[in-house]
Amino acid sequence: MKIVPQPGSLVLTCIVVTAPTLTQGSATEPVSEATVIAAIPTEEADEKAWSYSISAYSYFVPDDQDYVQPTVAADRGWLHLEARYNYEALKTGSTWIGYNFSVGDKLTLDFTPMLGGVFGDVMGVAPGYEFTVGWWKLELSSEGEYVFDTGESSESFFYTWSELTLAPVDWFRVGLVVQRTKAFETDFDIQRGFLVRFTHTPVDLSAYVFNPDNQPTFVFAVSVNF
Repeated sequence: MKIVPQPGSLVLTCIVVTAPTLTQGSATEPVSEATVIAAIPTEEADEKAWSYSISAYSYFVPDDQDYVQPTVAADRGWLHLEARYNYEALKTGSTWIGYNFSVGDKLTLDFTPMLGGVFGDVMGVAPGYEFTVGWWKLELSSEGEYVFDTGESSESFFYTWSELTLAPVDWFRVGLVVQRTKAFETDFDIQRGFLVRFTHTPVDLSAYVFNPDNQPTFVFAVSVNF
């Protein structure tokens, strides 16, 4: 689930340097040429580069159905495209379009407002968002949506997933997570828990436990970013 940095691309510029040298019987005759290759990144190239993310979250729910929730996302410059299944509800899919923007240096914000269509066991339209705030070794990320159920307005619903994590080293994060969902039911309207994440680029492996003190729900996730 989640926010992926976009890789840059390189434009190659060739610069030819000619060194004239005096030789016997010739006034000035070039005897050697050196070609220098300079790699110059350009903003225009970055805007044209696509980046992708594929993730799968496996839910192990006590006294309920276990399931897998896949998400596929693609980004190019400002454009964000995303498709999800078993996210808003089981046997339900959604497709999304959004607008990416980022600000900040030491304190950073990546924000994507989105609009989606929901279909399957739940039918509707959904405005949504994704954002990540980063500072030092801390990161706050959240995604949410409000599903306007076109079949039964009383079933309209707000969904959210949020994480607050600390990265003591580059390859490891630990933190807190909260979730509100209709994909399964528990005794809690908002589920709270803990997470750990291991990163070996381009793969992230995450483990979550929700409601650890009362019939815990376990979630294991793998995501690939490229």
